Amino acid sequence: MKIIFAGTPEFAATALAALLQTEHEIVAVYTQPDRKAGRGQKLTASAVKQLALAHNLPIYQPLHFKASTEEGLAAQQQLAYLNADVMVVAAYGLILPQAVLDLPKYACLNIHGSLLPRWRGAAPIQRAIATGDIETGVTIMKMAAGLDTGDMLFKTFCPITAEDTSATLHDKLAIQGAEAICTVLTSEATLKDYLDQREVQDEAFTVYAQKLSKAEAQIDWTQPAIDIDRNIRAFNPWPVAFTPIDENNNLRVWNSSLSDQSASTAAAGEVIAIDKQGVHVMCGDQKAICITHLQWPGGKALNAMQIQQTHKLSLGYTFA
Repeated sequence: MKIIFAGTPEFAATALAALLQTEHEIVAVYTQPDRKAGRGQKLTASAVKQLALAHNLPIYQPLHFKASTEEGLAAQQQLAYLNADVMVVAAYGLILPQAVLDLPKYACLNIHGSLLPRWRGAAPIQRAIATGDIETGVTIMKMAAGLDTGDMLFKTFCPITAEDTSATLHDKLAIQGAEAICTVLTSEATLKDYLDQREVQDEAFTVYAQKLSKAEAQIDWTQPAIDIDRNIRAFNPWPVAFTPIDENNNLRVWNSSLSDQSASTAAAGEVIAIDKQGVHVMCGDQKAICITHLQWPGGKALNAMQIQQTHKLSLGYTFA
């Protein structure tokens, strides 16, 4: 089949790499315009664009597909000219109007990192961890005009462990997503079968995964330990949990686990132990978490052994 692929970050690049191993023809790749990144703020191509360049695939980077502008209308016309059977979309980052969704012969298919209709929206992986879900997965859906509202064709399932961060879970789901889209697109007949048997989402089970903000990554030590631990892992690798150490500086907390240490008289935010596991900090429910990776302002992320060696934290120190 002739496939248009639309995606931007590594999650999408994993799926594109898998599709390149099939007999399908990737007629074009759509990805976000190059963005400034890094300390030098140099224009950087997306992970999808870099992969497409390596395979000499045609690349398009429109700003949008709005028919109300000449640029958007031209982007729609270019996509129509490609005459694709299927458009595969994964973390593309642009809204596709109905006119675009109707262009492929069969469908626009989206690879979404959750078990829809739970966690529609921008941050399904992070919200699943932060909320304490024990399972997530990938849903392949036929795209509709609403936000992740399309009919579901195929699902995979993935347990969420107590050690998972958004980074580790992202990588697991990226692989599942790549395998899932290849399964659905095994052949034209297979795709037709999945489309014929697609399932409408039950709106009663809809949960939205709101976009992350830097502000919500600040640790509130009065919260229960389990909630703080989940948030720390959910915000790795972005925006990264933090706790202020003075008026102008924050300590970034990259990873944690629940602690077995206790101190009945300790206040919320107080360091009650420092050992080879990490820094044990009391939380609002008189249970503790263990910070296993942290980063001082201007420094690199440190593991538990390196934290001990710095001697920058001491017993009784209390985070605000």
